[in-house]
Amino acid sequence: MPHVRANLRQVAFVATADQVWVPSPAAGVERVMLDRVGDEEAVATSLVRYAKGMRFPPHLHPMGEEFLVLDGVFSDQHGDYGAGTYVRNPPGSGHAPFSDPGCLLFVKLRQFEPEDGSACVIDTSSLADAIDQPERHVLHHFRDEQVSIISARQGQTVRLGWHELVREVLCLRGRQRVDGHDMTATAWLRLPPGRDVEMHFLTDGRVFSKTRSLRR
Repeated sequence: MPHVRANLRQVAFVATADQVWVPSPAAGVERVMLDRVGDEEAVATSLVRYAKGMRFPPHLHPMGEEFLVLDGVFSDQHGDYGAGTYVRNPPGSGHAPFSDPGCLLFVKLRQFEPEDGSACVIDTSSLADAIDQPERHVLHHFRDEQVSIISARQGQTVRLGWHELVREVLCLRGRQRVDGHDMTATAWLRLPPGRDVEMHFLTDGRVFSKTRSLRR
């Protein structure tokens, strides 16, 4: 069973320049494995890239799927989702995805709380950017899980405190320094519980942020 950065008690960081794209079993779909436990039916966090005109067979998500469209347009039988769209497909849902122009996604599979059956589609591109102080927009909250978009101006600092929770951040725009790591667009960082860390915005920017328990 493949394990990629699977220990949630360890810091995990993948810089933009270090991302390695590997083919998936579906022709025209590539991915960067950020963390993973399992083969094709895995608990996984990935960057996923659809080639132009890619059609994916209909399939179910028995343990849920969560994704953010980073570039292009992702589509399925329910609609078209442009860059900045955050989607939660709860356990038991299914779809037949495709992308006419191609797209880049940040995807998390099989990481829903068992009792969390909520679905949502949120256009984060319309959220306000920071002006005088950092802005935090909560997209989803269930028990220990909280998903947010954080924006800040150059020179502003955001404290990331989570006590007994795992925190992960994905740089969406700009440049940040977190726990000694420089982050540019699509760089991903996962921090273990028990630490308070500051995120310094070196330019105006925006990040995706998520907390969750140690239980996968």
